[in-house]
Amino acid sequence: MELADILAVISGALVGLVLALIGGGGSILATPALLYVVGVSNPHMAIGTSALAVSINAFANLIPHARRGNVKWRCAAVFAGSGVAGAALGASIGKLTDAKILLPLFALAMIVIGILMLRPRKSEGDSDVVLSRENAPKLMGYGLAAGAVSGFFGIGGGFLIVPGLIAASGMSMIQAVGSSLFSVGTFGATTAATYALDGLVDWRVAGLFIFGGVVGGMMGAGLAEHLAKQRGMLQRVFAGVVFVVAIYMLYRSFTG
Repeated sequence: MELADILAVISGALVGLVLALIGGGGSILATPALLYVVGVSNPHMAIGTSALAVSINAFANLIPHARRGNVKWRCAAVFAGSGVAGAALGASIGKLTDAKILLPLFALAMIVIGILMLRPRKSEGDSDVVLSRENAPKLMGYGLAAGAVSGFFGIGGGFLIVPGLIAASGMSMIQAVGSSLFSVGTFGATTAATYALDGLVDWRVAGLFIFGGVVGGMMGAGLAEHLAKQRGMLQRVFAGVVFVVAIYMLYRSFTG
């Protein structure tokens, strides 16, 4: 096994851990890791490969969260279903966008979301929330928007989906994290399919990434359950990861 292969497995494990921990950050970390750690030279190839790897890891990490009762299936299904069309459209536009513009925009969007997630909430959310006539239209609207942005940037979109689920339904953070993985997997698969059709997926690297991600995800789900017991901790961890990676991406975009 070459050094690049080992780095792909390690990077995948980190991505899987973060994905299971905060429901987002998978592609936020995966794309830069493929570009700057593993050494994938084509940004669009890195985006397509990360979308596939994060999609499969998200579905794998969904299982431990579901076992812990952290998934609101009906809300997650409505959100994901409306987001698929947006993801397909966004991916088509993203492939035509210059990577020199795409990556800095990606980083700036991350910073905005991180700031929004740090805003204090009046409560920890409603753990008994169910799909209703009141929240269904909101879930569809937020899902469509999150899917479009997810597809455009070639990401699973968890850093958009988690706050979107909370804003649309009022569910708790840990439930948004668990439920978001269904949408992350669905959006990522849609995006990956559009890139794969153009030959923009490195299947070997994706396989190594997925292997590492499954291992990391097993650790992340348990850690998320622990942090959820501390008020606001998951939100702060979520925002912290987003800020650090966004700043690094901006630095690399303007210096490299």
